[in-house]
Amino acid sequence: MSGGTINRVVVVGNGIAGLTAADTLREAGFDGELTVVGDEPRPAYSRPALSKALLLDGDDLSSHELPPTGHGAIELLGVRATALDLDRRLVSLDDGTALPYDRVVLATGSRARRLSGLSEELTLRGLDDALSLRGRLAARPSVIVVGGGPLGMEIASGCLAAGCQVTLVSQGVPLILQLGPYLADVFVKAALDQGLTIVETGSARLERREGSARVVLDEGAVREAEMIITAVGDVPNTEWLADTGLAAKGVIPVDSRGLVRPDVAAVGDLAAFPTPYGLRRIPLWSSAIEQAKVAARALVHGEDAPPLRFQPYFWTEQFGLSLKAVGYLPLEGEPTYVEGESGGGPALMRWSHDGGAGVAAALNYRVAIPRLRRMCQVAA
Repeated sequence: MSGGTINRVVVVGNGIAGLTAADTLREAGFDGELTVVGDEPRPAYSRPALSKALLLDGDDLSSHELPPTGHGAIELLGVRATALDLDRRLVSLDDGTALPYDRVVLATGSRARRLSGLSEELTLRGLDDALSLRGRLAARPSVIVVGGGPLGMEIASGCLAAGCQVTLVSQGVPLILQLGPYLADVFVKAALDQGLTIVETGSARLERREGSARVVLDEGAVREAEMIITAVGDVPNTEWLADTGLAAKGVIPVDSRGLVRPDVAAVGDLAAFPTPYGLRRIPLWSSAIEQAKVAARALVHGEDAPPLRFQPYFWTEQFGLSLKAVGYLPLEGEPTYVEGESGGGPALMRWSHDGGAGVAAALNYRVAIPRLRRMCQVAA
């Protein structure tokens, strides 16, 4: 193993990034003491399912479950990391425990960004959030969703499917910043056809007036509903690393192998890694997995480990549409249709970025991800 003997590794974070890192450490040959720390009192689960199937699945929780782990780590769940001592190589926990390490993986993820401190503002980030929202939807309340990104649109779609009257408040056209104008138009049309009310505004804030919360738009107009759910981005959980100097503007820059230094890796939503477009934080499920695999091998094998060669994969289901896309988004212009045709029906599409890699997307079309990846290479 590179850099001397590695007897103890601590993985801080028990989401998909931490889980993948722990499994990959074992696959890479690390057979010493492995400890995984997680602030949630349950094993890792699938977050993408929370805003899709889980909101409507009744009592069936199988959509969020992940296969059993095989890393054999000591799991410390329901405790939170509070500090990292780089000189003494210690991770401090909120129960007073100090964990020594030879290598450490920082995978504490992110949390929902909030617009206010009001208790009426609901967000969807964890399993408890999803279960709570699902319970509230049973009464079919009127709903305002603030945020026109993929999460906001998925939540709005789930609320409509539950029989609620739903208004989406979006800063500009929904999904245009994430997908580009062509695909955004397809999804907005489907949403409107299903009865979603879309309100575009420059900004929005929440306030409490006469005992209830409401949404105030930038022009002063007010929107009210029985439930207000915000989906306005996320905040990396890096505060516990404030004294280390590792976090720059709330994120942790890493090299092409996910390392901050030879004994410290950072993976998942808190890490910004090199891409063809500069250092980027890409908070996607697929990104967390690929980062963790590369970084875990680098902790064990050092520079002999291969660097990250990441090709983004994005997936969403909403308003009767399913989209799978491989490549860097958003997209400009209309696609080349490999199969299918325009109009929002089943289609396999391809775009070419100027001077960069291509993008392939499948809309309501059954296709294996490896084929989409090959299509990107053809488009480049």
